[in-house]
Amino acid sequence: MTNMTVANPTEPKSFITAAVLVIGDEILSGRTKDKNIGYIAEYLTALGIDLKEVRVVGDEEGEIVTAVNALRARYTYVFTTGGIGPTHDDITAECVAKAFGVSISHDPRAVTLLTERLAQTGGVMNEARMRMTRIPAGADLVLNKVSAAPGFWLGNVIVMAGVPSIMQVMLDEVAPKLKTGVRMLSETVRADAREGDIGTPLGEIAKGHPEVAIGSYPFFDEQRGPNTNVVLRARDAAKLAAAKRAVEEMLKRVRGAQ
Repeated sequence: MTNMTVANPTEPKSFITAAVLVIGDEILSGRTKDKNIGYIAEYLTALGIDLKEVRVVGDEEGEIVTAVNALRARYTYVFTTGGIGPTHDDITAECVAKAFGVSISHDPRAVTLLTERLAQTGGVMNEARMRMTRIPAGADLVLNKVSAAPGFWLGNVIVMAGVPSIMQVMLDEVAPKLKTGVRMLSETVRADAREGDIGTPLGEIAKGHPEVAIGSYPFFDEQRGPNTNVVLRARDAAKLAAAKRAVEEMLKRVRGAQ
């Protein structure tokens, strides 16, 4: 039995959505700075998958179960990071099993992977390491080429490690099996104007081009002072180009009036 959904290239492209659930008290306390959200966001964008939501929860069973169930019902995929290590507070696997209403036990495949790696590195299998072989019933393993302890994929929930280097190889492992949508295209226009001076006309352009997401991002230029980048995003190249032309024409008018 497999729970992985493999992309079918003959299927029509559609909007594929995702959420990231970051799990760990250390993130909420500030002891650990998250380095995974931005990486996952860029990775998914390149695949044509829209990251719609990010949640951060602590190592509390009720909070994790509630978040998993809410997010998996709303989005195509849920990617979790953190909480699958060898310590007592690594409870993600148990919580995902509870969210799906399935049992969890030491998976022979995971035990073999970890045992073989420990034999190569001179490590010893102990109770703590055995915790990392607990996999919910019906889940597929997500291989980990760094330390061998696997993640897993159950339904539309993909459970990965919190350590960035391990998370990244796990994401590489699942990427070929993900459904993908039409890639989002992006254009950036330097305004050479303050955000407050272009806010109103930019809003009008956005209304006239509803299929193009338009955002303004102020920054400080050492030579020119306050400035703004206008970022346009769309899946249709022609509509993106039309909106970009409208922005450029508007900026000429605004700068000419200054």
